[in-house]
Amino acid sequence: MIWKKVLPILALVVLLAGCIPTQRQLTMERDLEEMKRRLAASERTLASQQHQRNDETRDRLEALSRLQAELQASLDALRLEQQALNGRLADLSQADNELRDELSLVRDDLGLKISAIEDQLTKPAAAKPAATTTPVAESPEDLYRRAVAMIRSEERYADGRDLLQRFLQQHPKHSLTVNASYWIGEAYYGEKKYENAILQFQDVIDKHSDHPKAAAAQLKQGITFQTLGDNQSAKAIFNKLVDTFPLSSEAKEAKRRLASMS
Repeated sequence: MIWKKVLPILALVVLLAGCIPTQRQLTMERDLEEMKRRLAASERTLASQQHQRNDETRDRLEALSRLQAELQASLDALRLEQQALNGRLADLSQADNELRDELSLVRDDLGLKISAIEDQLTKPAAAKPAATTTPVAESPEDLYRRAVAMIRSEERYADGRDLLQRFLQQHPKHSLTVNASYWIGEAYYGEKKYENAILQFQDVIDKHSDHPKAAAAQLKQGITFQTLGDNQSAKAIFNKLVDTFPLSSEAKEAKRRLASMS
């Protein structure tokens, strides 16, 4: 009888013992919770670090973009300054060429006046001719000046060239024949007949290598090649000009053009 009363109690104790967690289970549950907490904290830290890196990367990209934009703006400004400088140099070069041509004409004119004075001094005085209606023939010097004026001032290149060719036919031994040959080349250049101009300037160089106009012809020949886009030939001619006429104003201009082409 006592056993039958005790047995249900023992069974109840065993059942309750199975429902009550052990110390090990409690420890494992605490460890699991701790791991979950640490994992969540790690995930939050990782997310924060990732967000921070994204912000830093974005800031760096923005800084690089700003720097690139500033560099591009500076480069554009330098290009504009270079273009403006090239324009000013071209203007100065044109003015220098015009002044050189003007001085050349003044020199030619002075030479003509000196020749006329010398002729008057060496020729005996003649009786003054009676008045006549016969037109006075144009002197060689006047013909030359009129032709050059057509080329330089009036841009009537073909007309001026025809007059100069007539001058050479009528006065082949005149002191201005070399100058006339040179200005025929200038007329061809003005007409944009560049190959004819190159050949004409070469004729001056070959036949009158010791004449001052040879340096001018060589310079203008190089400029003509440069106009045609043949910089290699232009450089060769400019270098030859510097070697042949190192002290001339044409050599100075050739050096300037060589520097701009390098």
